[in-house]
This record gives sequence, C-alpha cells and structure tokens, in this order.
Amino acid sequence: MAFGISRKELVQWKEEVTRGEISFLTHFWLDDRFPESHCVTKAGCKDLEKLANWGAQFGLKKEWIHHNEQYPHFDLLGKTQVKVLKHYGLDDHIKRFKLHT
Repeated sequence: MAFGISRKELVQWKEEVTRGEISFLTHFWLDDRFPESHCVTKAGCKDLEKLANWGAQFGLKKEWIHHNEQYPHFDLLGKTQVKVLKHYGLDDHIKRFKLHT
C-alpha cells in the first residue's frame, strides 16, 4: 500500500519512466515482508537495459527489477535507498519520509 504522495508526483514519475529516464518516486509504504521499512523508493525506467546498468552501479542485480509492463523499476529500501537518494541530491526525499542511515 502506497501513500504520502500527490497525484502530480505519480504522474510525473510515470511520464519520466515512459520517456526512458531514470526516475525516482519515494512514498510511505506498508508491507508485512519488510516490517523494518516504512517507505520505499521506486527507481524506474522503461529501457530495461539502461535500468539494469544503472542498478549495477549500486550493487543491484537485474533479476531484482520489477517487470511491471508499463513501469519497470527497482524497489530501494534501507541503506541502498538512502545511498541512492544522497547520490542524486534528493535530500528532500530523505527529510520528507524521515529516512535515517
């Protein structure tokens, strides 16, 4: 279950992913499989090769890509999530969603 984002943010992420850009969407999230995580960052891109190559630089395996038909993405959690957000200067995501290293 995702919450804490606006429709505008979701639409922007979908448009960027569709254009073949690497795009980030962080949102509050509840999943019983990951009780230690209260939010997730989706790193998406329609170009699967580009997405896999991007993920490799952060130690992500291409097998971890969620092959959503329209919006393929990695789900970033924990230390990797914070590392990526800091790398891209997305400190507003870290602050807004109360992420700690």
